[in-house]
Amino acid sequence: MKICLTAITNNLESELDSRFGRCRYFIIINSEKMEFEAIKNKAAEVSEDAGILAAQIMADKKVKNVITGNVGTRALQALKTAGIEVGIEHNIIVKDAIEKFRRGEIRKTDTSTVCGYSISSHERGRGLWRV
Repeated sequence: MKICLTAITNNLESELDSRFGRCRYFIIINSEKMEFEAIKNKAAEVSEDAGILAAQIMADKKVKNVITGNVGTRALQALKTAGIEVGIEHNIIVKDAIEKFRRGEIRKTDTSTVCGYSISSHERGRGLWRV
């Protein structure tokens, strides 16, 4: 089975990146063989819809599980549509997160873990953001 972990650097000793759509790297692991591939996240470079694009990358790579620190609403929906489960973990290195996954200790989520950002019509002219 292929699992993907968001990472700050391109190796198993990396800290898990807290972002899904805008993480620096994806570490994709074949959990049976423990072989991995690190790919730079091209979705992080787009101005909008990074999470949706990142989810498409996961679907194209035939990933079945994603482990990340946070996932937004639209990214989560895209991942669910592709049949990809999402697990949330914090303050851990990739290698340790893989072991927790293999032991069934990663918390799965069916809800987004971050709020979206929007600008109210009243605030548009002043450039203020509302969370």
